Amino acid sequence: MQEKAEKYLIPISTKITNNVFLKSIREGLSLLTPLIMILSLFILIGNFPIPGWSSFWTSVFGDELTEIIASTFVGVFNFIGLLVCIVIAHTYGNNSGLKGIIPSLVGLISFLILIPMTNRIGADVSTVYFGPNGIFVGLLVGVISVELYKFSFNKKWKIKLSESIPPAVGDSLTELLPFGFVVLIFAVIKIVLGMTGIQSIHNLIFIMIQEPLKNLGDSLISVILYNFLASFLWIFGINGPTVTNSFWSPILFSLTQDNLSAFQIGDKIPHIYTQQFIDIFTTYGGGGSTLSLLLIVVLMCKSKQLKGLGKLALVPGIFGINEPVVFGIPVIFNLKIAIPFVAVPVVNTIISGIVFSMHWVPYPTGVMLPWTTPPLISGWLSTGSWLAAVLQLFELVVGMLIYYPFVKSLDKQYLLKENNLEVN
Repeated sequence: MQEKAEKYLIPISTKITNNVFLKSIREGLSLLTPLIMILSLFILIGNFPIPGWSSFWTSVFGDELTEIIASTFVGVFNFIGLLVCIVIAHTYGNNSGLKGIIPSLVGLISFLILIPMTNRIGADVSTVYFGPNGIFVGLLVGVISVELYKFSFNKKWKIKLSESIPPAVGDSLTELLPFGFVVLIFAVIKIVLGMTGIQSIHNLIFIMIQEPLKNLGDSLISVILYNFLASFLWIFGINGPTVTNSFWSPILFSLTQDNLSAFQIGDKIPHIYTQQFIDIFTTYGGGGSTLSLLLIVVLMCKSKQLKGLGKLALVPGIFGINEPVVFGIPVIFNLKIAIPFVAVPVVNTIISGIVFSMHWVPYPTGVMLPWTTPPLISGWLSTGSWLAAVLQLFELVVGMLIYYPFVKSLDKQYLLKENNLEVN
């Protein structure tokens, strides 16, 4: 089994993980995570799930607090598409051998060129294309613009300069033709699309890519597949989420931003299956939902090896850190643990999907909590309802029931080994 994994699975996962395009998207969106998390905390402060919370702080600080929170949200969220373009251009350029600020500038300029100028508010251009509606545009423009720049740069399309020109001036002028090439291409794209019924690249990508992918990602089957692959790959020593996020992260990011936007303005939350759904309601304690496993180990196992591991790993597991379990039991190439390790997140996904679909628990709001937020607290804060904490507790118990026979079998194996050592 190990030999087959090393021969087939590991090379494939390595190629996916190291693919420049997928790697750049994954790394670029990760760069935005701290910013989105801070933004989410501001929104959470303004909408904390306690009756009378907002009115209390308004009575203390007046409307100023609400205005600060609103301006912080607008200042970041309304330009999230532009930010995606900048960070993707940066990471794609960096992974393609282009260092410095140039890739980000190329992406920024290209994105701005494509913005339609028909929607105006007074003398100002509407920000509708800079926000969530521009996420997929920003992602693609960030990659394509840098690729075009790299193509022209590698072709050495440069202005020949006299040796008497200072290096600082010469270096900036060498970028002139590659920059001009990229600007020309995107200007032509904008003009051509403007002459058609599509009118803008935003409409084209929205119709052909963004909405189909979001509809595909916002489904129970999609998240079951995500969690199955993420857990299954761990069995072979492959960091599953790194592989699955290469494909799912842009979709989940966009769905999450839709929820966050609706939550901020008080609209109905549109999506169930977001990044928060996966992180908070399917994998407790990390990949494989190993917090359920740890509770079995601590409460019911008798072998010294498992007991010691449980005491060591329980507290980190509560905060979502499960490396001590994955490498301590170990999970990798351990058939006795492989089945529940894959099954529990999938079962949690199905249970949570049904519960949210039946509207027994409010949808996740899109508020991005620190990934170390413990269960029960994370459920409450992510939905504003204590029922979400009850759902998490129920799924932890279900996970324990699934893990129990497998962990007890492993416990007997270790206990027999320990007893034999004592006899000898």
